[in-house]
Amino acid sequence: MKAIRIELYQNLVNYKKPTSFQLKETYPLPPYSTVNGMIHYTCGFEEYNDMKISIQGTYNSKVNDLYTRYEFAGAGYEKQRHNIMLKGKEVNKKTGKEVEKYYGAIRGVSTSELLVDVKLIIHIKPTDEKLIQVIYKAFKSPQEYISLGRREDIVRIDNVKIVDIEEKYLDDTNLKLNYDAYISVNMFGDDEFKSNSTVYKLNRYYDLVEVKKNTFIRKWKKVSVIHAVKEKDFLYADAEFTFDSDSNIPVFFV
Repeated sequence: MKAIRIELYQNLVNYKKPTSFQLKETYPLPPYSTVNGMIHYTCGFEEYNDMKISIQGTYNSKVNDLYTRYEFAGAGYEKQRHNIMLKGKEVNKKTGKEVEKYYGAIRGVSTSELLVDVKLIIHIKPTDEKLIQVIYKAFKSPQEYISLGRREDIVRIDNVKIVDIEEKYLDDTNLKLNYDAYISVNMFGDDEFKSNSTVYKLNRYYDLVEVKKNTFIRKWKKVSVIHAVKEKDFLYADAEFTFDSDSNIPVFFV
């Protein structure tokens, strides 16, 4: 079977954990929803196209950086509480007319965790094989700069290639990774590797669900994966795995 392999580099990047606020923490690798969004935006897809994705990579270190943080809760402006005044409008309930209203916001400083010198290897296998050429051309000659993570986290594309994915049977050989990787927990039993590894429940894609008339929310499909660390024995003998035949690295589609 065919897939697209994309090799990327990023200097400083944050793949934000949704539950982190005071310190904007980062995942060690981009989550599937972030990569999925990058692919769809780069290709100009206006509807969701189903595809399997394998994410691997490394980074050199972590640093903390300051950023400007805004808090806005829709509350009325209070001089002692807010340092920004925003002019808006609201409908007077008695008269039904629009009147001016001033809202308050707070501008402050917070901290963001950044990965340094990130190198990623992403394999993409769309369900519709006709999209292989579309994705390949979009990343080979992008219409604008590509970002992954925050909008300012610009990507340098080092290589784009269509490769063959083949299955290999490992006989009496432990498998070592050259890169950190996300691997589905379904590939493991209750063995030592699984219990000693970090398990993430990551967003994969979402469906729009109508909660009331003309009001939709995102309902996320999540996947549980292990963050496997490079150069560690993690899968054992007598097992069959998929490999990139061009680079001979294992591929873990989710």
